[in-house]
Amino acid sequence: MPARETSPLGAPCWVDLSTADPAASKVFYSGLFGWAVDDPGPAYGGYTNFTKDGAMIAGCMQNSPAMGAPPTWSVYLATAEAEATAKAAKDLGGEVIVPAMAVMELGTMAVFADPGGAAIGVWQPGLHQGFGLIAEAGAPSWFELHTRAYDASVAWYRDVFGWDTSVASDTPEFRYTTLGADEAAAAGVMDASAFPEGEPNHWAVYFGSDDVDASVAKVLELGGSVVHPAEDTPYGRIACVTDDLGVEFRLHKA
Repeated sequence: MPARETSPLGAPCWVDLSTADPAASKVFYSGLFGWAVDDPGPAYGGYTNFTKDGAMIAGCMQNSPAMGAPPTWSVYLATAEAEATAKAAKDLGGEVIVPAMAVMELGTMAVFADPGGAAIGVWQPGLHQGFGLIAEAGAPSWFELHTRAYDASVAWYRDVFGWDTSVASDTPEFRYTTLGADEAAAAGVMDASAFPEGEPNHWAVYFGSDDVDASVAKVLELGGSVVHPAEDTPYGRIACVTDDLGVEFRLHKA
C-alpha cells in the first residue's frame, strides 16, 4: 500500500473538493470509493475530510459565491514556507488569491493563480501532513495542469516551487512536461492550446481504480456522468467523469 507520511517539497500533497452540496458529495464519493467522513467539528468552518482505511485522502467544503470560482477539485503543493512561496509566486508573474493563512495547528495554506490563470494551492504542513495514501485504488493517483500558457507555466512552477522538470513529449500534437522523470514523476503539465475555446486553464485530479470500467458504471449509478469514456493510453486506462453535481475528475488504472 503506497502510504505517505510526508510529501516532497513542491509535489502535490493534498486535494480538496469545493461543492455546492457537501452532504450529497459525501454520499457520492463514499459510495464510489468507500471513503469515510471525518468531521473535525465546527471550529473548522464546516471543512471535513475523507479517509480511506484510516488514512487522510482529501478535503470537502461548501462552495460559495464569495469564493469566486465554480465547484471543483483543487490541488495543493507542499511548501516549507507558505509566505515566502507567496512572495515568489507574485514576483515571478503569478497572482495571490488567498494570502498565507494559518489553519490552527494543522498548517498554513495559500492559493495562487499561475501565469495562465489556473488556481493552485500550497500547504505548509503542521499537524496535518497531507494525504496519507497515493497511487492506489480510491486515492489520488495523478495531478495534471491543462494550460494554454504552457511555456510560461512550466517556467513558473520550476522557479517558484523548485520543480526538477522533465520533458515527456514535445511534438506539435502533444507537449507535456513532468515534475520529476519516469517512475519518479509526481505531476504533469499539458499544453492545452488545442482544447476547446472557453475551457479554463485548470488542474485535473486523477483517482486510482482497480477497474476503471466498473468505477465508471458506479459513477453513473450514483448520478454522475461521463465526459470521456474509458480508454487505454500509454499511461494506463483513463476515464473522465463528473460527480452527481457536475464536478469533473478522472479515474485511472496504471
